[in-house]
Amino acid sequence: MGRRNNKGTPIHGWMVIDKPLGMSSAKVVAEVKYKTGAAKVGHGGTLDPLATGLLPIALGEATKTSAWAMDGSKTYTFVIHWGRSTTTEDAEGDVVETSDVRPSPAQTEAALVHFIGDIEQMPPAFSALKIDGERAYKKARRGEKVELKSRTVTIRSLKVLKYIDNDHTEFEAECGKGTYIRSLARDIALHLGTVGHIAVLRRTRVGPFEIKQAISLDSLNDLGHNYALNSYLLPVETALADIPALPLTGPQAERLHQGQTVRVLDAPDGPCLAMADGKAIALATVDNGEVKPQRVFNL
Repeated sequence: MGRRNNKGTPIHGWMVIDKPLGMSSAKVVAEVKYKTGAAKVGHGGTLDPLATGLLPIALGEATKTSAWAMDGSKTYTFVIHWGRSTTTEDAEGDVVETSDVRPSPAQTEAALVHFIGDIEQMPPAFSALKIDGERAYKKARRGEKVELKSRTVTIRSLKVLKYIDNDHTEFEAECGKGTYIRSLARDIALHLGTVGHIAVLRRTRVGPFEIKQAISLDSLNDLGHNYALNSYLLPVETALADIPALPLTGPQAERLHQGQTVRVLDAPDGPCLAMADGKAIALATVDNGEVKPQRVFNL
């Protein structure tokens, strides 16, 4: 299907896509840009090609808030395939180790407490982390040794959803920025005296974005008018749900939009989202009653 809007059309907001299996996040961004004609498009957190689920797409001025989406907590459902570890720690890689050990439901439940809270995690060799300026996965694909440093990540919750069969168990995890679910699955298996890899991975939440808000890429083919596109858009400020809103008057908003500082009463110090007449004006900081713009929205 052709582009539904003229190239470079000023479209601002968030679109939540249910990423299909096998497609990269960058490809999804390119598809959305092509089908909407938006001038600027980005995403709020990469998903592996073999993962499905929620991929927030920022259009226009919403791209200025992408970092807040990336920093938000995320929820995943995933299936561990017990007894096989792979080069990539998911179903795409070659099997490198096998085990006949299968954890019981009771053993699995008891193990999860060890992975809740702040934990040390070694990222997978097949990851987008950089080593001497090069992505780790590129080195791994060439068969080179990949040496990454462990790092502290936060697992807010972790539970079993379903014992599918002797070889597969489904989990749900809520985690903080930088967590690799592939590494979590690997480490759970090792803790249980076996090996394992991710067989299925699906993201269901990123910060304030939820999977129930998501649409398929195919549904964008049905857009025939701008109002149809707008029905899929969430406001620019959606990713900023955790930042307190600061209401301004019209004149105050105008000055802030021009990069000037304004004074307010009874506003707590710290970051804020300056709003006027229900519209986002700027990301700003308050310091002793003085509001300074940091990122101005041109809406």
